[in-house]
Amino acid sequence: MNSLWLIIFSIVAFLIAYATYGAWLAKHWGLDITKKTPAHTMNDGVDYVPAKAPVLLGHHFSSIAGAGPIVGPIAASMFGWLPVMLWIVIGSIFFGGVHDMGSLFASVRHGGRSIGEVIGHTMGSKGKKLFALFAWLTLILVVAAFTNIVASAFVSTPEAATSSILFIALAILFGVGVYRRGVSLAVGTVIGVALLALAVWVGVMFPLSLSVNTWMIILLGYIFVASVTPVWILLQPRDYLNSFLLYAMLAGGVIGLFVMRPEIQLPAYTSFKVGTNYLFPILFITIACGAISGFHSLVGSGTTAKQLDTEADIKLVGYGAMLIEGVLATLAIITAAYLTADKLAEVTAAGGALNVFADGIGTFMASLGFPQLVAKNFVTLAISAFALTSLDTATRLARFIFQEFFTSDIEGAASNGFTNTLTNKYVSTLITVIIGGTLAFRGYQLVWPIFGSANQLLAALALLALALWLKRTGRQYKMAVYPMVFMFIATLVALVLLMMANLANPILLVFAVALFILAIVLILESRAAFASTEELD
Repeated sequence: MNSLWLIIFSIVAFLIAYATYGAWLAKHWGLDITKKTPAHTMNDGVDYVPAKAPVLLGHHFSSIAGAGPIVGPIAASMFGWLPVMLWIVIGSIFFGGVHDMGSLFASVRHGGRSIGEVIGHTMGSKGKKLFALFAWLTLILVVAAFTNIVASAFVSTPEAATSSILFIALAILFGVGVYRRGVSLAVGTVIGVALLALAVWVGVMFPLSLSVNTWMIILLGYIFVASVTPVWILLQPRDYLNSFLLYAMLAGGVIGLFVMRPEIQLPAYTSFKVGTNYLFPILFITIACGAISGFHSLVGSGTTAKQLDTEADIKLVGYGAMLIEGVLATLAIITAAYLTADKLAEVTAAGGALNVFADGIGTFMASLGFPQLVAKNFVTLAISAFALTSLDTATRLARFIFQEFFTSDIEGAASNGFTNTLTNKYVSTLITVIIGGTLAFRGYQLVWPIFGSANQLLAALALLALALWLKRTGRQYKMAVYPMVFMFIATLVALVLLMMANLANPILLVFAVALFILAIVLILESRAAFASTEELD
């Protein structure tokens, strides 16, 4: 079978879904383009800052993409390309798209607060606190894993380290120019993208080589600063400009596929059990980003909702970005599927799933006339840039959730010195960075096994929050209930298997048990809210 059919099928399916199902969701949920968003009503110049749709799409897409939609499909290819493709397409349209768009919409209607606030609105303070604790623990795992991954990527590809530092400086200049000096977005984009290409070239010419531990210390310092600075000066412009890297990579990969048209070598289906892994639930845990990911709900309700200019942008940013990520995930499985089993094992051994993807996209782009090595280096640089984006976004989100956890639910309630200290953005960020950094120095291998299950269980809880809110506000909610039930079943089974396999690993076991108990308690707490007939505002 020609791999070209896979990318054509996914793109056509996603375009149809965006025009039909996405529009249907917007209509039945009641998006109101005349309603002022929190970015305008609560504009503080730091976290709440309105952004134009292309800028916000770039930020959101950069934050949710990272390495997840690349690593997951390639790792899951052990079950064959057909189960992977079905989950990517069905998951993106009916699971991830609903999850991301709904989380963003619900957050906008709750003042740009996190999904935990939505749960608090429907289930009360206890539900909010439990979800906040679950989400914060998950984000600690994200910070730990991605600090280690980005540091390792900078060591293996020092060119990416140089380019990433230049990207940060460029983003600051772009932010100051567009938001404070009156430079138009169009002019700023042309200049910014040109300088972005220059930064990539400078990175290739002047690689920066440091040790893993040194990079981790630098990264932990960077994410602390990035988490507390105004979004307009770093987060928005950096993610917007970085998104052009990913768009270029996607375009190069897709166009290269149309020219090269490689044949699929991977079997459509291998076996329900591969080694110690079962297709259910492992497939649905391994492929998170690219189908559905709980991290997306935290991005949408943590940073994106605070920057949404109008509710008209919710469909594009929430649903559209998820479908674009589905295209990226499709490219990822093709980079593994067009290789023979021996060649796939060889490329994987040389650098893991990211090397498989970079080698594959580099090969596809080479069919367009680009030198294969240059193309592969470009793809590696793009991946590293997005992993860094996910890292500092996760830190900012963890800060938001930590602050919300210690903020009183009673309006006007007096606070004491202790809670004032914990809700201080510098203190809450420092606590997050210290704990996440401590785990990072233990190695991402320690936390990576639990990360997948935690992330997908977070998606189930976000769908639970969305379904409850939709029901309690008189909207159609079944579109959130069905994927919620499936994700709960898959992730809870996966957590049980993980606990059984790690009885001798105390840190992993404690995390797994804590997350399992928190999820069960939240499910039990939700029963009364679902049974209630009282409608909320």
